[in-house]
Amino acid sequence: MITATIQSETLAPDELAEITGCARSRDRIAWLEANDWALLKNRAGAPIVGRWYARMRLAGITPQAAAAEAWAPDFTGMR
Repeated sequence: MITATIQSETLAPDELAEITGCARSRDRIAWLEANDWALLKNRAGAPIVGRWYARMRLAGITPQAAAAEAWAPDFTGMR
C-alpha cells in the first residue's frame, strides 16, 4: 500500500532550523533577512516561509528575478 503525506504550504520550524542552522526563532529571522529570503512573521513573531519559495531558493532560483524576466511573445516580425 502506498501512502502519501500532504505537506503544509509553509515550512515547519524544524525545517527552517535545518536551513538556517539556527535554533531560536529570532536567529532564524536574522539569517533569513541577511540572505534576502522573503518571510512573514506570525502573531508570535515566528518566521513563516512558503514551501515553494524555499524549494526555488534552494535550487538557486531567486523568485523575484524569475518573475521580472517572464517570457513574452515577440510580435515584431508579424505584419
